[in-house]
Amino acid sequence: MVLRRAWSRIREDITAARLRDPAARGGLEIALLYPGLHAIWAHRVWHALWIRGFRFVARLGSQLTRWTTGIEIHPGAVIGRRFFIDHGMGVVIGETAEVGDDVMLYHGVTLGGRQREGGKRHPTLGDRVAVGAGAKVLGPVVIGADCVIGANAVVTKDAPEGSVLVGVPAKPRTRPESLDTRALLTAPEYSI
Repeated sequence: MVLRRAWSRIREDITAARLRDPAARGGLEIALLYPGLHAIWAHRVWHALWIRGFRFVARLGSQLTRWTTGIEIHPGAVIGRRFFIDHGMGVVIGETAEVGDDVMLYHGVTLGGRQREGGKRHPTLGDRVAVGAGAKVLGPVVIGADCVIGANAVVTKDAPEGSVLVGVPAKPRTRPESLDTRALLTAPEYSI
């Protein structure tokens, strides 16, 4: 039962990668050569250990994953299904971050904290959020479902569902209905 569920999630992840990456050529290539998927798969193991109280082992494992993939996901972070990290080098996801289903991050993204006090310190991303290369989402902000965060944006405030966030500091814009997420992430007017 557990193996069947794990295999089902792996297949789901591979399918999600194939849908989001136009350069993907096949399932075997994705499974073997995509460090974003390797980081997510390892995170599931480390997160399971973390919530069962094996904190040191979970942190050690997450650091080994960071060294091998260039992607740092704290084992305490909660990650949804079909999460995809494209060209993941330099991605950092903090301990209290929460990531919804069908979220996509590009390289250099930080879901980080802005305070040293305990409690919720990292962002919450809703379902179907896309975050462009180099963007920083900082603090316990809530990013609504279906948002797009432009490349190099710095987000420090909550954002309503369906908005496009660009700039430093990022300001929400109304999402043009005619453009899909991939088109928004590549449009020059939505990067800085």
